[in-house]
Amino acid sequence: MWSNQIHGLRFDGSAVSSAVLRSVVRAGGEPLTLFAEGPSPAMDRLRGLDGLLVPGGADVNPRRYGEEPGPATSVADFSVQDQFEADMMAAAIAQRIPVLAICRGFQLLNVEHGGNLVQDLAADSPHRNGVHEVALEPDSRLAAVVGAVSLPVSSYHHQAISTVGVGLRVVGLAPDGVVEALEHSSAELLAVQWHPEDTAAVEPAQHAIFQWLVDRARVSTESLETREIAV
Repeated sequence: MWSNQIHGLRFDGSAVSSAVLRSVVRAGGEPLTLFAEGPSPAMDRLRGLDGLLVPGGADVNPRRYGEEPGPATSVADFSVQDQFEADMMAAAIAQRIPVLAICRGFQLLNVEHGGNLVQDLAADSPHRNGVHEVALEPDSRLAAVVGAVSLPVSSYHHQAISTVGVGLRVVGLAPDGVVEALEHSSAELLAVQWHPEDTAAVEPAQHAIFQWLVDRARVSTESLETREIAV
């Protein structure tokens, strides 16, 4: 995520959660961060990479789904961020490269498929900062990956899916009906609203989500070498 201010830097910079990067490494992957600006199209930028992870961050600009930003909406510091991530996801889906989308990435995926978002949940919503249960569809890829149809998740988001995008299937719901997981009808993709990186080091079900990404990145080869994951 391109940020106006990063500790220790004089000017702006790019930052990715260390917990996300460690989760990829723990699963046997080599995380490589990509800068939002670049001269090459997304298809070319993915060449040689084995997977794509779109992590959490600032709110998706509501203009992408036909709304003006509300008073609580805080979009990315640089306007190219949304388009960059959207282009990378579209290219990865087209090339059958496995994708893991977390929180902001989950919401952006929905928006790019024609869905929209609730811009601000209630002030007392358990999603803003807490742990709650998520019920998974028993026949979903995600349920098979985590080995359960219900699990506690670490949640901190103030926006949520309103209308689900075309070609996306809801496979996880919170007790209050908030959509927590999506799958794509024709892609190697998992998308979750919560933050599996928060507890992946101690909870096998959350670690399994990152393990899925790295394992799917290995499918094109029999080698068990470390796979490079774009973040």
